[in-house]
Amino acid sequence: MRPDTPAENVDHTAEAARLERTAGLYPEDAEALLLRAAAHLELSGDRPTATKLYDRLLSSPEALDHPHLVRSLKASNLWEYGHEAEARAIIDGVRAAAPRDPAPWVIVAEALESHDELEAAHDTFTEAVRLLLTDVPRPPQPTHPLLFGRHRVRRMLGRSHDEWDALADTVHSLPVSLDELHDPKRVWSLGSENPAELEAEILRLRAELGAYREALSRPFPVAILHWPASELTELLEAYPPLAEEYPSHEEHLSSIERALRELAASGTPNLGIVTGTVPSYEAFAASEGSSPGDATLLPQYATTLAARGRAVAWPPQDSASCWCGSGRAYGECHGSTA
Repeated sequence: MRPDTPAENVDHTAEAARLERTAGLYPEDAEALLLRAAAHLELSGDRPTATKLYDRLLSSPEALDHPHLVRSLKASNLWEYGHEAEARAIIDGVRAAAPRDPAPWVIVAEALESHDELEAAHDTFTEAVRLLLTDVPRPPQPTHPLLFGRHRVRRMLGRSHDEWDALADTVHSLPVSLDELHDPKRVWSLGSENPAELEAEILRLRAELGAYREALSRPFPVAILHWPASELTELLEAYPPLAEEYPSHEEHLSSIERALRELAASGTPNLGIVTGTVPSYEAFAASEGSSPGDATLLPQYATTLAARGRAVAWPPQDSASCWCGSGRAYGECHGSTA
């Protein structure tokens, strides 16, 4: 499915089947592809088959990159079609494991929230925020849903603002404040006969819809291709014409950072980096019926890797490892260059 395909035109069952077939062709990407397939099955209403895909991943002999994410998605799905006890047990397990990835926390907390378990949802959001954001100078974008979700649940519980709510306000960028978006009394205005009140509520709903679209719509990143030093050496030895694209490994790394900064400055969202390998690139070239020495294949290869879920978001946090693989913090490596 193309990222710009309208949702109403998607055959979710067919798309899930296509992703399963693709996972068979690319077993190294099976986790990302099967998670997307399960999401399509959930959207089609076939939740039992989605659960089978989650179980297939969890029982795989290969170690998963994101096992807690798979478990949290399974729990959320199970609860939606009547398996509450099993869902609760999985949610308890995810919370006990205390993953460092915010996504599983968001999913299990929102599952509790959607089933009116507001106190449990609040406790879950709070556990995650304390674990992931204590002593963090600036909350990374993936943690924003934790702050927003906690704020929303606290408003429904009638809790007063605390320091984490204040932090949520600082990272919120929409014109309508979080207090307005999360006001439990807003629903009352939908029954008002006052045109001004209705218009104000429509504006709030549009802003909220925009936030949901931003959070839930995940187009393929604009991805830049990165070759580790050993892979680039092998690539240029096998295909010398590509030396015009890559004069040196140092220049290759600098050009990646430079290109990404230029894209960011132009307002391009959702930037990422994909790491290539020579065998993977040769297989891609063969599938395209072209020679790996054809430089025009390189951006197509990058796009294909991104579509298979291989992109890493850019920029990383300053304290995180640099994308180049040097082992240094990004802020001390490529993140330090102007």
